Amino acid sequence: MIDSSGPYDVVRLGNGVLRLGVVPALGGRLLSLVHEGDELLWRNPALLDDRLHPAGGHRPERTSGPMANWHNYGGDKTWPAPQGWSSDAEWAGPPDPVLDSGPYRADVRDGRVTLTSEHDPRTGLRLRREIELDGASYLLRLTAENETAEPVRWALWNVAQYPGGGTVRVEVGPGFREPVELAVGTAAPAWTRPAPGTIEIPAQDVVGKLGFPEATGRLTYTRAGRRLTMDFDVHDGAAYPDGGSRAEVWMEHPLPRPLDRLGGLAPPDRIVECEALGPWEPIAPGGSTSLTVRVSVERTEA
Repeated sequence: MIDSSGPYDVVRLGNGVLRLGVVPALGGRLLSLVHEGDELLWRNPALLDDRLHPAGGHRPERTSGPMANWHNYGGDKTWPAPQGWSSDAEWAGPPDPVLDSGPYRADVRDGRVTLTSEHDPRTGLRLRREIELDGASYLLRLTAENETAEPVRWALWNVAQYPGGGTVRVEVGPGFREPVELAVGTAAPAWTRPAPGTIEIPAQDVVGKLGFPEATGRLTYTRAGRRLTMDFDVHDGAAYPDGGSRAEVWMEHPLPRPLDRLGGLAPPDRIVECEALGPWEPIAPGGSTSLTVRVSVERTEA
């Protein structure tokens, strides 16, 4: 169903177990994931209301520049990696006027929505996100296409934001290496290894990220009686960005002042990001790279 009652279309998908709300105009984001009446994604109430319409006089627009300019709507979105501001080989966002804050075209049919970005001249990419419900899961089929006449090198990077206060578990394989500390604002998250194949990151007030080179393709986030499980493809032997990270976990919390070292980022809330990455590989002209992600929801003991 397409809700056209607001300033832009909102695509609603439901199957009696999950209800999704997708806003193509806001970077192709999935901005609502409701299970048994409860919202599971983090969404910025200063920018969007419960209908996924602008709140508090906010006017969506294409945005670029430092992170201080970023309108963090929340939800589940796809970007290119590696992220950075030192060369054209890094994606200098968010914010970004095309892939992050630009409108995506939506095609809704057979219970799924396909979201397609504009061509981004800086990266050379056009992103496509296909979202489909499957029982207590939603399936993401992600594609980045090179629409230039020269090879480019990027990885797909899917980012889901959840309310803070829960615990993340990352499954890791043999040959374990310690997590890579990335984008440290105040401190990297602390972690433990309760079992050889599991890294656990408890709730904590830090602003920073960990990358996991030995991730096997499963992240779980448990909070308030729900467990969200993110399963995705990994490719042994392939190169990955951010020190070889196949998965990443970011945490943030409100601070008394913006973080100059992160471009003036001002965290609006306690937020946990579970992030899946695809291989960092050359993409020939007219070629593409892809990543499939499944996010499943189940009840846990409170």
